[in-house]
Amino acid sequence: MIFENQYIQERIKKAVQLREEGFNPYPTNIEKGLSSKDFLEKYAYVAEQDADEKKDDTQDVTLTGRLKFVRIMGKAAFAKMEDSDGLVQIYYNRDELPEGYYNKVKKLIEVGDVVLAQGYPFVTQTGELTLHCKRFEIVSKSITPLPEKFHGLQDHELRYRQRYLDMIMNPEIKKTFVTRSKIVSLIRRFFEDKEFLEVETPMMHPIPGGANAKPFITHHNALDVERYLRIAPELYLKRLIVGGMEAVFEINRCFRNEGMDHTHNPEFTSIEFYWAYHTYEDLMKITEDLYDYLFDHLDMSRTLTYGEYEIDCSTPFAKVPYVEALTSIGGVPHDVATDKEKALAYLKAHNVHVDANLTLGYLQSELFDEFVEAKLINPTYITEYPVDISPLARRSDENPEIAERFELFMAGKEIANGFNELNDPLDQYERFKAQVNTKDATGDDEAMHMDTDYVKALGYGMTPTAGEGIGIDRLVMMLTNQHSIRDVLLFPAMKPEAPRPEMAPICEVVNACKKCGNENMDELKPAKKGKGMFCIDGNACKKRQQEKSK
Repeated sequence: MIFENQYIQERIKKAVQLREEGFNPYPTNIEKGLSSKDFLEKYAYVAEQDADEKKDDTQDVTLTGRLKFVRIMGKAAFAKMEDSDGLVQIYYNRDELPEGYYNKVKKLIEVGDVVLAQGYPFVTQTGELTLHCKRFEIVSKSITPLPEKFHGLQDHELRYRQRYLDMIMNPEIKKTFVTRSKIVSLIRRFFEDKEFLEVETPMMHPIPGGANAKPFITHHNALDVERYLRIAPELYLKRLIVGGMEAVFEINRCFRNEGMDHTHNPEFTSIEFYWAYHTYEDLMKITEDLYDYLFDHLDMSRTLTYGEYEIDCSTPFAKVPYVEALTSIGGVPHDVATDKEKALAYLKAHNVHVDANLTLGYLQSELFDEFVEAKLINPTYITEYPVDISPLARRSDENPEIAERFELFMAGKEIANGFNELNDPLDQYERFKAQVNTKDATGDDEAMHMDTDYVKALGYGMTPTAGEGIGIDRLVMMLTNQHSIRDVLLFPAMKPEAPRPEMAPICEVVNACKKCGNENMDELKPAKKGKGMFCIDGNACKKRQQEKSK
C-alpha cells in the first residue's frame, strides 16, 4: 500500500476534514492566476509609494501556485507560493477572510498544497512585495509531504525516477528542459526554413537497419511476426529520396538495446536529414549554419563552458582526416595505424582486447575510440572514415578504402555523423553481405542485416544524396552544461527499483508517540521536523509518561 506512511495518513485525514468542512480538496474550473513574475513587475510601483503603509487596495489580483513555506502566527499567516516563474509571498489573516474560514483551514492547508490566493498588493515592513489575501482556497491537496526543505532532493536516482518531485524541489531543473524544448523547436524551424520537408517513418521495422547496433525485439500479434524497434530511420528516409522527395528530415526516437552510461540511454532523440544533389561538404557547412542559428536564437556566447572545458564553437570547425587524427591527436605511429597486424599488437600492448578476425578498418576504429575521441574538445570534423565501418556511405573515387564520410565531435563525444550516400545498388548489396559475413565470423550482434528491399529501392536509381544524423540529447547536454544524458531526459531509463534501506526512517510506519507510546492515531501528530509522532495533547502525554515510569 503506497499510502501507509504515517505522514501521508495525517495528510489524508486533513483532506477528509476539508471535505467535511465543505471544501473540495480537488476542485475543478480553476483559472490560472497572474504569474509571480508578472505580479512582481506589475506592482513594483507599490514599493515606491511615499506612505507609511504601502499598498494598493484598489487592485484585485489572483495568484495560483504551490505552497513552499507557511508560517502561522496565531490569527495571521505568511506563506511563500511558487509557480513556473518563481516564488511570491502571500499574507492572510482571520479577520479578512470569510467568518470562521481561517480557523477551519489554517492547519488543513499546508506546504506542498496547490492554492489560489486573491487580494491586493502591499509591502511588508521588511520591504517585500506581498499579496494581501481576501480569498485563500485549496486547488489541489498534496497528501504526500515534500522532502525536508533544508536537504531538498539530493538523491540522483530518486530524482530521475520521480522527475515530478525533482522539478518541485529543484525549480532550476525545469530551465534545462525549457531550453531543450527551445532547441528542438529551433532545429525544426531551421530545416523548414531551408525548405526541408518533415516526414514520419515506421518505428517498428521488419529487420533492424540504419546503423550498427543491437535492436529491441517485439512481436506483432496480428501478423505473428517479430518486429524490431527503430535503430535509425535512415533507410526509410532514403527510400523517400528514391521516390522524389529531395530534402527530408525526421526528428525521431530511436532505440538501441545496449549499455547505459552518462552519454547513452536505450531510447534517444536525434534528427536525420537527407539532401539530394548535395555532398557531405555541404552537410558540414549546413551543420555549422545550424550551430550559428542555435547560438544566435538562444542568445548564447560562442565560447561554451562545459565542465572543466571552455569550448570554442566559432565556425568554421576544424577538419581532420581519420588516419591523421590517429597519428597527430592519438599519438599512434603511422605504420601501426595502417597495418592490421601492427594495429593488433599495439592494441594488445595497451590492454585493449579485440577479435583477431576484425578488418583493419575496425581496428582503426578501436584505436580511435581508445586514443583520439576523448581529446576532441572543440567542435571537430573527423573525415575520410574507413569504408569497412561505413556500410551505407559512398566510397571515395580517389581512394576506394575510405568513405566520403565525417563525424562531428565535441567535448570528447560524437555529436553528428554524415556522409555521401551510397547509391550504387550492387556495391550496397556487397556491403550488406560483408556485414552479414562479419556477423557470422565474429558473432557481432550489432552488424547490419541484409535489407533486400532497400537494395531493390536503390535499383530504381537514387539521386546523388548526402545525409546526416545529429544526436539531440548530446547536443542539449553541451548547450546546457549537463554531464549525464539522464539530466536532459525527463524520464530516463532506470534499472528496476531496489529496496531503499536508507529511506526506511522516512517510509517506516511508527504509529506511536515517541514519548509515551500512545498508539491512538487520532491523538497523534507528526513532529515538526518529520521525525516520529507525538501526542496532540501534551498534558495527557505527560500523564501517560508518569504512569509508565511508575
